[in-house]
Amino acid sequence: MRSYVARRLPQTSLLETFEAAARRGSFTLAAADLNMTQGAVSRQIRALEQQLGTELFVRERQRIFLSPAGATYLEEISKALSIIRMASTALQVNPDGGVLNLGIVPTFGTRWLAPRLPEFFKENPGITVNLTTKLRPFDFSSEMLDAAIHFGADDWPGTEQLFLAEETVVLACSPDLLPRLNITTVEDVARGPLLHLATRPHAWKRWFDMNGLNTDVAAGPTFDQFATMAQAAAHSLGLALLPEFLIEDELRSGRLVAAWDGANKSIGSYALIWPAARRDHPPLVRFRQWIKDAVSRGLQGA
Repeated sequence: MRSYVARRLPQTSLLETFEAAARRGSFTLAAADLNMTQGAVSRQIRALEQQLGTELFVRERQRIFLSPAGATYLEEISKALSIIRMASTALQVNPDGGVLNLGIVPTFGTRWLAPRLPEFFKENPGITVNLTTKLRPFDFSSEMLDAAIHFGADDWPGTEQLFLAEETVVLACSPDLLPRLNITTVEDVARGPLLHLATRPHAWKRWFDMNGLNTDVAAGPTFDQFATMAQAAAHSLGLALLPEFLIEDELRSGRLVAAWDGANKSIGSYALIWPAARRDHPPLVRFRQWIKDAVSRGLQGA
């Protein structure tokens, strides 16, 4: 006899049909996606509703809409199905290894981590790393991540972290713009056209404070990623505060030049953060040791 729990657990096929219908807003379109008939989709949705004891869709003539209960159920079921799919794919691709689901900030991930990952895979051939890029802080309670590389000094309850490196920033601009600005003092910088990063709204204020100038920061074009802002700076749109490791190639080629003597450390650092409950996840243990060794050899030189 099937247990009570088993009887209350819907079949995965019913859940996949429900998700497809909700995503497409149509039983007919869901049927095409699932290679089923429209009637079969309708019957499966009815079977799921009967098992759950509630209507998941509001049906009006030839149209369907998620009911309030259906909308809530979809949010949770989508997470569960995503976990099942990722686990199944990982097992098929790498049956003898482990999987690390890693969140990354775009700049560090693409310019520093990605070029070094082949080294990690060579040392750990059984591990698969799935990367998720995000501009805003990650949420371990709602995202399927084992760990994340984050910038900043946020306090994340229930997590542990490994310090990776301070970030050194360079005041940079194009070689064509630099002589026109004639920068000799911090005040000259404050008057120049300033480029801003949306995720670091206080960067310029901190830079001016570190250089002994208490001033209002002028408004200017705002970008969502460092890479885009670096391109804008290279095309003479203004002055930008850019991580040194990000623009090594541009500085070497002369597309960007340092507009200020020396560099200042940013108020913030990169860290590898993970939920305490994932501390002993084998792929994370290996990755944690590898990246610790990698950054000890220096953040520069992607």
